[in-house]
Amino acid sequence: MKKSAVVEGLLLFGFMLLAGCPGNRAAEIPMEKGSVEPGTTVIRGEKTFKLLGTPLAVGNPLPATGMVDAMTLETVDLSRLKGDVLLLSIVPSIDTKVCEAQTHYLGEEGDKLPATVKRLVLSRDTPFAQKRFAEEAGLTDIRYLSDYKEGAFGRQTGLLIEDLMLLARAVIIVDAGGKVRYLQVVPDIAHLPDMEAAFARAAELAAKRSDRQ
Repeated sequence: MKKSAVVEGLLLFGFMLLAGCPGNRAAEIPMEKGSVEPGTTVIRGEKTFKLLGTPLAVGNPLPATGMVDAMTLETVDLSRLKGDVLLLSIVPSIDTKVCEAQTHYLGEEGDKLPATVKRLVLSRDTPFAQKRFAEEAGLTDIRYLSDYKEGAFGRQTGLLIEDLMLLARAVIIVDAGGKVRYLQVVPDIAHLPDMEAAFARAAELAAKRSDRQ
C-alpha cells in the first residue's frame, strides 16, 4: 500500500473518532442555515480546517470529474449528467453519525421530491463502503459516487478538507442544464445542512423544468 493511502486511512480513522462512532441516527443534530464559501475554512469543535481547491460558485457548471458509482463501479462524469435536476449531498465519511443522519434524511425525506430530482451522495469513502452502507441502511434508491482515488471532485470545487483529505459537508443543486443553482457548505462539519431548504430549491427547479416541456 502506498504511504499516502496509509496516511489518509489514519486521518479518516481520526475523523471518525472526532465525529462519533456509527450507530443509530442522532435524534438531535444541529442543522445549519448558514454557509461558507468553497476554498475558505470549516470547523470541527475548536479546530479550523482549510478547504483546498478551486472554489465552485452558483452559476458555474460542475467540473468534469470522474467519480466511481458504488453499485456499478463505472466512472461517472458529473458534468455530463444533464436533463434532470441533481441534488448532491456531500458528506465527509458515510460511516459517521452526522453523515449517516444526512444520508437517511436524503433517502427518506427526499422521497417526497419529484421524480425528476436525482439524489446523489458523494464522499471519499470507497465504493465498497458506500455500497455496504446503502444495503445495510436500506437506502438503495439513491445514487452513491466515490471520490476516493485522488479527491479530484473536492479539489475542483474547493471542498477538500486539508489535513483530513475528506470532502466538506455540503449540498449542491444543479439544474437540468448542468449549472449550479444552490450551494451550502456547512460551516461546522459536525452539523447538518439545511436539507429542507435544499429540497425546496430542487422542487422549484424541477417545476420550472416541467413547465418548459
